[in-house]
Amino acid sequence: MATTSDIRNGLCLRYNNDIFKVVEFLHVKPGKGPAFVRTKLKSLSSGKVLENTFPAGRKIEDIRVETRKYQFLYPEGDVFHFMNTDDYNQITLGKETLDTPDLLKEGEIVTVIFNTEDNMPLSVDMPASVVLEITHTEPGVKGNTATNATKPATVETGALINVPLFINEGDKVKIDTAKGAYLERVKE
Repeated sequence: MATTSDIRNGLCLRYNNDIFKVVEFLHVKPGKGPAFVRTKLKSLSSGKVLENTFPAGRKIEDIRVETRKYQFLYPEGDVFHFMNTDDYNQITLGKETLDTPDLLKEGEIVTVIFNTEDNMPLSVDMPASVVLEITHTEPGVKGNTATNATKPATVETGALINVPLFINEGDKVKIDTAKGAYLERVKE
């Protein structure tokens, strides 16, 4: 058993007969009244995100987890195939297990979180950023740069992101996987 002071991003806990992963948290100590912890929890079975407030000092049931490195092989409908980089065993996971499946490129190394009690995969942690090639985007209009203007672009995995006007087809860009947002152009 843990308490609310142990809450951190990525912690897996059992709550309302389901397993949740902490996406965001904030310890709040108001001037009047008791302290509390405001959290954003993601259900690892359904993928739904809910906001919850725990009073300070409340006991929570944390889940012992183990992480393993897997390589993404290929998608097949809503099922994704992964291979363990140590013993080459393969597993398949549903689309709801991944946070941003549209940014996953074949050959990408990810971290899979397993429940140590039943050895079931709970979720997939993507790298902080990925480098993808732009496959389609409209050309930028010269003189339309009074502010930070963006345009939609399709990357090699099929995901649609907003990029600055100077990005062209064939450019490689770094994308933040947590937000699905453009970070920078990558020069080779």
